[in-house]
Formats: sequence, structure tokens, C-alpha cells
Amino acid sequence: MRARLLISTVAVTLVLAGCANTPYPKDGVRPSFSFPVSNNDTPYSQCLTALSQFPGNHLPRFTVGEVSDKTGKFNQNQDGYVLSQGVSEMVMSALYKTQKAHLVERYDLRIPLAELKMASQKLTTSQPQDYKIQASDFVVIGALTELNYNITSGGIGLWVSGIGAGMRTAVINVALDLRVVDSKTFQIRYVTSLQKQIYGYEVEANVFRFFGTQLVEFDAGQIKNEPLQLGVRSVVEMGIYQVMTDFLKLPKAPNCGLTVTDHMSSYLKEISK
Repeated sequence: MRARLLISTVAVTLVLAGCANTPYPKDGVRPSFSFPVSNNDTPYSQCLTALSQFPGNHLPRFTVGEVSDKTGKFNQNQDGYVLSQGVSEMVMSALYKTQKAHLVERYDLRIPLAELKMASQKLTTSQPQDYKIQASDFVVIGALTELNYNITSGGIGLWVSGIGAGMRTAVINVALDLRVVDSKTFQIRYVTSLQKQIYGYEVEANVFRFFGTQLVEFDAGQIKNEPLQLGVRSVVEMGIYQVMTDFLKLPKAPNCGLTVTDHMSSYLKEISK
């Protein structure tokens, strides 16, 4: 028995040594590559791009301020925030898709101001008078204001001595509040508050499937992975669509309207009895 163990140990050692000494190709190893790069659209992206088909002159100049994550959700187990910290950039992308607004940069002025400073110090070929900085008409700011886990859940299962099967479902939601501020008067000209619910069903123990083909972990009150961020981008794009149609009065498409519910009004009727 000891002889067999010794022979096995020596064999494993030789195999590992051979793997360690395997020479790599001179031009490097071939990296793994799975799916191609694709566009990052939501169902509401087509509503934004459809606005570009309408004629228009004297387009307003928009700038995007901070659209921060104020949900307070931080996932210590996964080393990061639960929701995207790039919502301001999502708002910029949504505005650009409409082609009905000029975008001027105010969110990160480090490089433009550095260019202007170097020009004033004659460190570049440009002159200070070459810089024509356009004023904005409107500023879009806001925040992610809600992330609610397990709004409702349900399921069924049968286990005997730890062996069995079951099925569970869950609904979460994310909410966004945006406002449009007049750059000249600082008056708040438009406000929208939207929420998106996300439905999921369990495919393994504590692993839920959201948006059909993507997996999201829903364990001990934590959610991660892309589908949740798809929900964030969806409320952002619907918010910008409202800005362009409700605020700027661009025509609405019949299939791009906001879904209006009366869930809360029904509660008021109940508590008023």
C-alpha cells in the first residue's frame, strides 16, 4: 500500500513539474474570447432614437450634473455598491440618443480647464480666445432613491431528509428621481419620479433568474450582476424620454408611454373607510 502511494505521489509530482516547465508560445498565449461587443440598449432606447426623426432647429443645450446613488446599499460581501455609480453617464447617453439636445460638459471639467490654463500660459498652440464655451440652458440632476428587496415572494417545495425540490419567485424594484433646472434662473422646470420592478424565479438554491437569460444572486438581501443595472438604465431612459416629450413637448409614440398604476390610490380608499 505504501509503495502504491509513493508511486502515485511521484507520478503526480512529475506531471505537475512537466506542466510548470511547459514552454509558452513565442507570440504569447491565445486569450479566451466569448461574445462580441454589442450595443447596450434597453426596450426604451428605441423610443429615444425615434425622437431623432422629428425635425427641429435651435436645439436646447443640456448639461448633466450629479445623478448619484442615494439608496445607501453597499454590498460588503461583494466588495462594492449594489447599484451602478455611473448613472450620470447613463443620462448623458440617453440624451445623446435623442439627437434633440446639444450636450455641453460640466460634469468633469478637469481636462477642459487644464487645456484653457495651458493656453493662457502659452504652453499649447491654441490661444485663450480660441475657446468658445457655450452656456447651457438646462441642467439634469437627480438620484437613485430606492432599492427595495423582496417586494413580494412566493414558492412551493417539498423536502424529505434534506432531499427534494422547490420553486420560489421574488420581485424587487429600483427608483429614480430626476429634475430639470433652468441654468439661468435656477428654477426647477420639470420633475419625474419613476420605478422599475424586476421579477425573478429561483433556478438553484438562493440563485434567481431575472430578465429571462441572466442570472442574479438574491441571497440574504443582496443582489448583484447586470440585470439590476439594466433596470437602472431603463428608468433613466424613460426619465429622459419624459423630459423630451412632457417638458420639451416632442411627440410621443403610442407604444412608448409610461405605465401608470393605481396601486397606491387603492390603499387610500381602504384606509379611508
